[in-house]
Amino acid sequence: MVQAVTDTDYKAETDSGVVLTDFWATWCGPCRMQSPVIEKLSESRDDVKFVKMDVDANPETPQSFGIMAIPTMIIKKDGEVVEKLVGYHTKEQLEEALAKYTA
Repeated sequence: MVQAVTDTDYKAETDSGVVLTDFWATWCGPCRMQSPVIEKLSESRDDVKFVKMDVDANPETPQSFGIMAIPTMIIKKDGEVVEKLVGYHTKEQLEEALAKYTA
């Protein structure tokens, strides 16, 4: 399951373990393609927390990461950003990125 987060609770929700955050917007076509891929991946990965943030409703967090294009996915490990992925990515590409931090 992918949990929606806001500027208010983002830090608390992503401070421990491996977390993939999907930064998206309702008007973004590639974001609408990316979301089902992340949903599917979340069903098979208990070792990773999956969250998503609407950049229009929550501008502070994406701005703090310098996000200029969406979809952008950030992987955090124990509260530290370890990887940033910009644009659409396949399930396999996301699995490969996550494997570096969950071994």
